[in-house]
This record gives sequence, structure tokens and C-alpha cells, in this order.
Amino acid sequence: MVRIIIEKSLIAILLLFVAMPIEAQNYHSGRPERPVYNGGYGKNTYGGNELYYGLRLGLGFATVNNSEIEDYDAPSSRTGLNLGAVIGYQLSPSAPVYLESGLFYTEKGGRNNNIPSQKIDYNLNYLELPILVKYCIDIDGEFSIQPYVGGYLACGVGGKIKHHNNKNLDERYLESAFSDTYFKRFDGGLRFGCGVEYNMLYAEMSYEFGLANISHDDFEKTRNSCFYLNIGVNF
Repeated sequence: MVRIIIEKSLIAILLLFVAMPIEAQNYHSGRPERPVYNGGYGKNTYGGNELYYGLRLGLGFATVNNSEIEDYDAPSSRTGLNLGAVIGYQLSPSAPVYLESGLFYTEKGGRNNNIPSQKIDYNLNYLELPILVKYCIDIDGEFSIQPYVGGYLACGVGGKIKHHNNKNLDERYLESAFSDTYFKRFDGGLRFGCGVEYNMLYAEMSYEFGLANISHDDFEKTRNSCFYLNIGVNF
């Protein structure tokens, strides 16, 4: 189900990028109480190179992917909290292009049901720094569509490996996720998605694909991936 949502989201984002050159030729601020300039960002950006701030809250649907060692592969998604704040500014007063960053607490991981005798849950919690480039497509001065692309850097701040015995679910034990046995703390990769804004209200969906190998073994590749649904406000 999540894969179908991601595929449809990617198609919608690609269509938006195709429409960008046409939209950029006619783009202008639709709000008369503000100075008119070529470029705008919904209701909350007040001109070229002005900062905006935002709060975000949502859910992530994460997996851990390892194609070489079945015991470390966690293809079943884990749902976790995603909470953070963002800051951004317009790169040029003549184009609706914005640079956005921030700081997030995000819960990733996944579930491994490959082993017949037990289930394994990876709970990986990170502090994450996204670096995104947004293109704002103004609709009517209050509503805008904002596809974006960029990357992220993350540092693991806590996590556990939960082992569940399938024969007796009361038998379980925990191990530290960020250790010499399991995962490195550093993670990084690509992020792309699309947001919509109406006045101060904001919503977005995005997908992260990890490029960093979070395994300690250089000969195996273990990577995070996560699909996000967030809501928030901009100031």
C-alpha cells in the first residue's frame, strides 16, 4: 500500500516539475497588501530573501533495507513520530525558489519477519537536518503547491533492537541499536516530496532514501528509507 502511494506521489511531483517553466513566466505575488515582486510563498513570505519559519508534526513509515543478510533486512514498515521546525528564505527575488532547512526528531526503523522462530523490531531514533530546494507554484495568492528536492544528514540519538519469540510472545529481549554489533549513528541520503500551503496552514508528503551504509560491515549495504506525512504552520 505504501509503495503504491509513493509511486503515485512521484508521478504527481514529476508532472509539477514539468509545469514549472510555464508557471515561472507568469508568477507574481497575489496579495495586494504586500509589495509586488516576481516570486511569493503563500501568505507568509514578505519579499525577496525574507526568512520564514515553520513547525512540523507527522508520521513516518520506515524500513531498513539489506539485500545481503536476511537477518538485518526489515522490509515491513515501522510507524514513528516526526517532529521538527524549519527555516527558509527565497534564493532570488525574481524567482519562486526557496532554500529550506531545519531540525527534526524522527523515529525510523523497520520490522523483520523473515526468521521463522522470532520477529525483530528495529527502533532507530534520529536528529535530522534536511537541506531542501523548494519551488513555489502560486495558485491564488493564498494557496500554493511546493514541490521540493534535496538531502538530509542524521545522527542516531537512541534506539533498540527488540527480539520477539514467535512461540511465546512474552519471551523478548532488547539490545542497543547503535553499537558495534548493529548500526552506525550517522545517516544521510536524498529527500523529495511536495507540500501545499493555505494561508498559515501547511501539509506535505515526502520520501527519504538513505545513501549512507549504516552497517559497520563495509561489504554489506544497510540503508534507511522512510515515507512521511506531515502537517504544520508557517510564520
